[in-house]
Amino acid sequence: MTELTSTFFEIEINGPVVHLIMNRPQKANGMSPDFWEDLPRLTRELEQDMTIRAMVISGRGKHFTAGMDLAAFGSIMELLNTEPARAAYELRNLVIKLQNSFNVLEEARFPVIAAIHGACIGGGIDMICACDMRLASTEATFSIEEINIGMTADVGTLQRMPKLVAPGIVKELAYTGRRFTAEEARGWGFVNKICDNPQKVVEEALELAEQIAAKSPLAISGIKKAVDFARDHSVSDSLEQIATWNGGMLRPEDLMGAIKAKMEKKQAIFADLLKSR
Repeated sequence: MTELTSTFFEIEINGPVVHLIMNRPQKANGMSPDFWEDLPRLTRELEQDMTIRAMVISGRGKHFTAGMDLAAFGSIMELLNTEPARAAYELRNLVIKLQNSFNVLEEARFPVIAAIHGACIGGGIDMICACDMRLASTEATFSIEEINIGMTADVGTLQRMPKLVAPGIVKELAYTGRRFTAEEARGWGFVNKICDNPQKVVEEALELAEQIAAKSPLAISGIKKAVDFARDHSVSDSLEQIATWNGGMLRPEDLMGAIKAKMEKKQAIFADLLKSR
């Protein structure tokens, strides 16, 4: 894999775990244009490195992220002043591009864990909804902020969060834009775990990533695909999907290796997946 570079993220790789740190603390990690370019590019590049088995996303400084940096998207306002139909066409393309920046997290073969502290606002909610798991520190607060600037959230929150939290709760939060706490988020099942402080939430997210990375990457990929498929399909279709998956993917190497290691009270070692040619 070529060396990873980013103007927005600090990148740390420790064996099979990669840690992407939003590194714009002076702007509360507001999502400037380089964020929207770098996140999908880095995720796709990391997918090509088969030694990577889990990813953690966190933020440097006081807050996780203040969401989209609207000051950096002045071109949107300029666009709205042009010919209406063509402006609408281009605006739709822009929204889809932004959506795809988070779709890659959901589509990645490896689990993605959000380690949240401070404020997680607007686009931050869109991003963590696309992650597999969310850990938060005690002081973390969240807000579906878009209503407060007169718009409907359009980059994934309203589509993914109702699959994670009761729709009535999502509507209340989206209608009002109110801040909600880590404790509330945990009670709704939106957050997996609350940690004592920002440092602890990153430590525990990385520890969780290490635990996942020690498992069979083929089985982990299968679990992610099965759970996400079941979210969007019937039970019958989902049972068919997992039967087909295991019919093709269940092989003796990982299965017998795991059983043997368990019997010997050792840590099983699993081979990396093969890189696409």
